[in-house]
Amino acid sequence: MSNTLKKVLQIAVGIIFLVVASYFTLQGIDLAALNEAMFSANYTYILIPIPVILLSHYMRAFRWNTMLKPIVKDAKVWDLFSAVMIGYAANNIITRSGEFLRPYIISKKEKISYSSTLATILLERVIDVITLVLLFGLTFVLLGEQILNILPKNEIGESYIDMTSISLILGLLIVIALLNLYPPFINFVLRITIKPISDRLYEKLLGIVERFKKGFAIVKEPKMYIKLSIESIIIWFLYALPMFIMFYAFDFQAHFDLGMKDAMMIVIVAGIAVTIAPVPGALGVYHLAVSIAMVNLYDGLNREEALAYATVVHALNYVLQLIVGGLFFFKENLKSIKPKESIKTVV
Repeated sequence: MSNTLKKVLQIAVGIIFLVVASYFTLQGIDLAALNEAMFSANYTYILIPIPVILLSHYMRAFRWNTMLKPIVKDAKVWDLFSAVMIGYAANNIITRSGEFLRPYIISKKEKISYSSTLATILLERVIDVITLVLLFGLTFVLLGEQILNILPKNEIGESYIDMTSISLILGLLIVIALLNLYPPFINFVLRITIKPISDRLYEKLLGIVERFKKGFAIVKEPKMYIKLSIESIIIWFLYALPMFIMFYAFDFQAHFDLGMKDAMMIVIVAGIAVTIAPVPGALGVYHLAVSIAMVNLYDGLNREEALAYATVVHALNYVLQLIVGGLFFFKENLKSIKPKESIKTVV
């Protein structure tokens, strides 16, 4: 399959997801009530979180610096922050493009190989997924009954899944994640499942595994794992704090008694939506996931209020990333960065 055809298919899939997600998001919505909810919000509480949002992105750059320490000792966090924001802006225009643009910028600036820098991005994604799973476990402990109430029930009103079952599932997911991060285990699985079918696919998947392996090889000392864990917790706390502040814009904290634990739950839902959405900026998918979660979790909160909240939160982050990322893009003047090392993807 040619690269052009792949790009066309990727765009087509993105458009389909956007249309379907938008359809289900707006289905049954009273547009007049939606407009009222959005325009009656207190936008002071929507502007207050802006510094916190920027700080969360700066913290992500700070954690990236930790990952890069074994490769480059004197990387400036501000340069990494610039690359992070440019990457976010690119993701909002072309899906996943920022994940490749970000390491490109730093590899050129710091005289390090592109493949090694890309490996840190892969490591970052794995850490984020593990953090999401652990945070969901913690949030489930705090909001377990509410989460159970939205799960399917049998004829006598009992949930098919109880707290013990979900705890076991979470534990199993963590074990599976850890096993899959152990390269020999992955190599073994690929060898007995994929290699007999296709040597070409096996080699391709093995190359991806090697990149993950290289990413984890970057972090060799246990104290670095501890440092990364602390930084990851801070990042996700800073993601949740703006969500909590923006509850006040819609008086959710007063009417529905929503607090920080609820903000964390919504961040987890949003994080999953952003991770799986094959559309730029998770447009449509984010709104659908967040609004459905809020309506089902909180009694009395209607779909229009939930969608208004999701729309405002997403728009603030989306526009902020485009503006700040765009300013850094022009500041960097990427075309003027002279190659100090050819970009090669080393498997």
